[in-house]
Amino acid sequence: MTALVARPLPQRRQTGQRHALVATAHVRLMMLMLLLAAGFTLVVGRIAMLGLVSEPTSAQGPISGAMPRGDILDRNGEPLARTIEAWTIGVHPGKLLGDKRALAAQLAATLPAHDEAWYYAKLTLPVNFTYLERHASPGLVNAVHALGEPGLAFAREPERLYPQSTMAAHVLGYIGPTGDDRRIMGRAGIERAFDDQLTAPSSRGTPVTLSIDSRVQAAMESELGRAMISFKAKSATGIVLDVNTGEVISMVSLPVYNPNKLAGTSSDALRNNVTQSVYELGSTFKPITMATAIESGVVTSMAKRFDATQPLHVGGFTIHDDHPQKRFLNVPETLIHSSNIVTARIADEIGKDRMAAMFKAMGFDTKPEIELREKQKPIWPVFWARTTVMTTAYGHGIAVTPLHLANAYATLVNGGIWRPTTLLKVAPGKAPQGRRVLSESTSARMRQLLRLIVTQGTGRKGEAPGYRVGGKTGTAEVAGAGGYSKRANVSTFAAAFPMDAPRYVVIAMLDSPIGNAESFGLTTAAWTAAPVVSRVISRTGSMLGVTPDGARDVDVSDLLPLLWHAPGEDTADPE
Repeated sequence: MTALVARPLPQRRQTGQRHALVATAHVRLMMLMLLLAAGFTLVVGRIAMLGLVSEPTSAQGPISGAMPRGDILDRNGEPLARTIEAWTIGVHPGKLLGDKRALAAQLAATLPAHDEAWYYAKLTLPVNFTYLERHASPGLVNAVHALGEPGLAFAREPERLYPQSTMAAHVLGYIGPTGDDRRIMGRAGIERAFDDQLTAPSSRGTPVTLSIDSRVQAAMESELGRAMISFKAKSATGIVLDVNTGEVISMVSLPVYNPNKLAGTSSDALRNNVTQSVYELGSTFKPITMATAIESGVVTSMAKRFDATQPLHVGGFTIHDDHPQKRFLNVPETLIHSSNIVTARIADEIGKDRMAAMFKAMGFDTKPEIELREKQKPIWPVFWARTTVMTTAYGHGIAVTPLHLANAYATLVNGGIWRPTTLLKVAPGKAPQGRRVLSESTSARMRQLLRLIVTQGTGRKGEAPGYRVGGKTGTAEVAGAGGYSKRANVSTFAAAFPMDAPRYVVIAMLDSPIGNAESFGLTTAAWTAAPVVSRVISRTGSMLGVTPDGARDVDVSDLLPLLWHAPGEDTADPE
């Protein structure tokens, strides 16, 4: 009988079934993982698409050119303007599902910039899309998103930010839509002057570096603003200029505006008075006239004396001194006492041709030389009569911008070289060559005379201990349609330091100041503008690399014996 052997077929069948189940489970798991990965990829892709390229379309058409702009930096690398990503909140009125009146109330509570009626008007517009908020914070976006209305839309877009708020606003300018295509462009200042460079794709990573020093700018804005408020002035300007390179270290025009929030800004605030407003700057012109006299040979000796015993009558006009000395004055005394009479006599000897030639050499017949497009041409005399020559010599009958004056003073003290001014940082050794206007010897003499005005004359309150300041006050009646005002003046102090080796020109100007207790009721530059310059230099001199030194000074030993003082005379005459 043959024995039967049991075969392990059931066990093999069970093993195969287990392998099949495991394989099926692996396949299902793989499919599930693929589905999860696809879903995750879809969500991430959608988020990226919305965050990077999605932008709602305006009811008035898409805004083109809202692209990132290059940064604007001060000379030390501090950001003055940059582009950041900001949120916008909009609505598709036709896609709203909820009650529009209720949604308007919710929006007014969430976005209090406007009332319920304003939002309701937006929600009921017969358009595809309209903006509700252009520069919303992430917190506002979250709050509006929480309202749960699918007709609301959110997107990211570039926003221009000025992190220092109002600082250097007139230098930086602002951006905005321009023309029918509503393309975003620079509308003023550096933003306008360098719009192509700031928006060029190849240069967006390369910032524009300015000559402005934000520390000096802050000090000038602070001191000038304080004086403007204290004296209730209509406006004010301030400049700090490198005399050897033409770099503008500080440029201030008050009133000022915030380029981050232009809504409601007045035209007066938008105007850059440093480059766009022209003024008769009075006695600040007298050193220019004296330099012309020295350069032309009209004055060959500082001891030369001129008659100031009585007012000067020319035709139907009378020229008089505000603080008459009623005696003959030599050259240093003429500037120390700010004599209109003697300045007019000297100008008469200079003559029309040489006086006009000097003013043209200083750039007084053209718009200021600087990158900004917002600039005004001076008011040049139509006809140079004899009286015109005399009055322009002390700053009447000709009107220039404060920047013109700053550049002229740089020329007076830097060795006689006129250079164009610039708002861009100049690399060492790369300053423009400029053109010679005065000889070295004339410039050296002017440094002495300007220093004497501060130590002995009307500019005493402009002194900053240790910084060897030289300068000239100027107080001119405001010219208007009905003639010159007897109640309002433009008060200016034009200075440079240190006078033994000049580095910077500093100018402060107040338009129509009102006297107060601090100035004993006076509105002249000696009491209003000069102290501003003193405080600015004291605050910023060391920042600018000038070490205060009470032991150094300009050698004026050959001029001091020429000065005559009446017993008890105060030489710091208010001008």
